Amino acid sequence: MNSCGRLARVFDRSSGLDLLFCLVKPRTTCRQCPQTTPSLARGQSTAANHTPGSDTDDKPRLRAVDLARKIRGEKSKTRETAPPMSAQQRRVMELKRFSVQLQNVHPNVLAKHLHRSVLYQDKDVVIVNKPYGVPVADNSDVTSITSVLPVLSKMMDGMKMKSDSQLIPCLGLEKDSTGTLLLARRDEVVEHVLALNRNNKVERKYWVITVGVPVPSEGLIDIPIIEREVTGPQPHYKMALSPLYRLNDEGDGVTKVRSHRQAHPAVTKYRVLDSSSGCSLVELQPFTGVKHQMRVHMAFALGCPILGDHKYSHWSKLAPQKLPERVLGKLGIEQSKVRHLPLHLHARQLTMPGSSQADVNVSCPLPKYFTQTLGRLHITLPDEKQM
Repeated sequence: MNSCGRLARVFDRSSGLDLLFCLVKPRTTCRQCPQTTPSLARGQSTAANHTPGSDTDDKPRLRAVDLARKIRGEKSKTRETAPPMSAQQRRVMELKRFSVQLQNVHPNVLAKHLHRSVLYQDKDVVIVNKPYGVPVADNSDVTSITSVLPVLSKMMDGMKMKSDSQLIPCLGLEKDSTGTLLLARRDEVVEHVLALNRNNKVERKYWVITVGVPVPSEGLIDIPIIEREVTGPQPHYKMALSPLYRLNDEGDGVTKVRSHRQAHPAVTKYRVLDSSSGCSLVELQPFTGVKHQMRVHMAFALGCPILGDHKYSHWSKLAPQKLPERVLGKLGIEQSKVRHLPLHLHARQLTMPGSSQADVNVSCPLPKYFTQTLGRLHITLPDEKQM
């Protein structure tokens, strides 16, 4: 037997308790022992294979919880040493985060979001609250609403394996607009809704924030719209006005001109709900469905572009919207950061004949960024009872 008493007890089968004690607490392993017995279990041999006297024996292992605490501590130190952000910087960070939060979102995440955003449903139609920045049509690299409608229809049908339900967009919305989006459950419902819309039996009202105050405070804009090419350093296409009248040579009247063959009739009713700080909350009701109709009518017919409409705030160039200093101060941003402002165009209300005798009348709550802007501009929301 070896002169080392501890080593002798290790090889004694009747004293296995001593062997387990040495292996569970490797720091107490006898430094005189050259190595452990080969007959140890896998977990025991791993603990016994530490080199005697090494740093591994002297230092405890770093647990996951300790590592998490260390990282949180480093982050807190970074926040303490970083200079405080100004109100303008915080505002810009909010806008940046908002503008990218739904870009390239996973289809299942978008489907769940739309499922939680259902405003109305019956056996024929479903109305959801469309989020900002998500296209309706499936014609881009980002996730679209159309691409997730099969998943959404399954969710609304209780995730049945053999469900034949479907959802089809009827009346679309622009990518950067928000609000009521009408979906049909069958192809024949789509045709019925489109026929109602052609006969002006589908009433859609939008709320927009404009830069400027429209004069007069309410009216009807009846000016055709045409797509034109803008030449220059950045050639591009924009929708533009194609008026049927022009001022006569004397300047005291108008003369009717020949309509352009490619121009589309466009009619928009508007009403100013409130104004403050050089901006207005305006209700729009389009009677036609020309591309970018409301944006063009507000920018070029009334001279009051929609806040965040960087495309139609200029005619001859592609550049962020130019805002007055007063508006910049109220919004808490600099002109160099205006490009982060989202389009303030919200589909507020949708009314149409229902499948029963009662009409479908759905109002959609304003998105958070819209209400925040109203608050910064001190624009008051109208009383719904007086609408």
